[in-house]
Amino acid sequence: MLWLLFLPIRLAFCLLFGILLLPLLVLRAAIKLTIAVLVLPFVLLATLAAIVLAGVLFSLTILLPLLPILFLAFCVWVVVRLARPSPRAI
Repeated sequence: MLWLLFLPIRLAFCLLFGILLLPLLVLRAAIKLTIAVLVLPFVLLATLAAIVLAGVLFSLTILLPLLPILFLAFCVWVVVRLARPSPRAI
């Protein structure tokens, strides 16, 4: 019952301070928007750099175990190339 008794006083209090705080809330929103606009390009660049780095590291993770096989293939190619007679000798 006491809550209902003080309801008009609480409503007047909230309305008065709500009107007084409205410019401060608008200023807070404007400052947050300004900071977000200034910081967003740096966040996007950092995100893009992280994605590129993750792609490079993922590619290295996949391709690194293939290096011994590529080295053996290169050695076979070198031996075959050296073993072939030169075209001038024919």
